[in-house]
Parts: sequence; structure tokens; C-alpha cells
Amino acid sequence: MIKLTVLYGHPLKSEDFESYYATTHRPLAGKIPGVNRMELTQFVGGPDGSKPPFYRMAELYFADEKQMQASLGSPEGQETVADLNNFATGGVTIAVGIVQR
Repeated sequence: MIKLTVLYGHPLKSEDFESYYATTHRPLAGKIPGVNRMELTQFVGGPDGSKPPFYRMAELYFADEKQMQASLGSPEGQETVADLNNFATGGVTIAVGIVQR
């Protein structure tokens, strides 16, 4: 299994980010074909109360790398990736890894 992780930096305005994320970006991401599972996280302060290094995280799981490439290459996948520039004012970090159990 392959996991694509998107780490969102802290946005300029969290209210604008949350509104766009909920009404536009999440519905787009939900249409990407071939995603086995999607987990979305909004970070809170660390155990010591410190600001977390990232604001949000999205994890998308695929059967294998071939499926991930096909999914992201689909019109829905391309639209979702292109949409990041419309709201992710804190930047994004993307990582891909093999899920080990």
C-alpha cells in the first residue's frame, strides 16, 4: 500500500483556509478515483502547548504506486492538485511512502 501525505503550513487566515477546504477542496479530493482511504487531520498544540509545525495533514492511501499515479493523473486528481494554489497560503509539503505493517 502507498500513502500520499500532504502537510499544510499555517495559512495566512485560518478562517479562509477552513471555509475553502470544506466547501471546495475536500469535495474535489473526494472525487479522485482509486483512493482506498483518506484521513484528514487538523493539528493542535504539542504536549508542551507549542504551536505544531504544520496546520493540517491529508493522507491518501492507494493500492500501489501504479494506482497512485493513475489516480493523480486522472482529471479529478489533476484538478485537486492544481487547486492547492487557490487556498494553501502556508505552503504544502508532499511525501509518498510505503505503508509497513
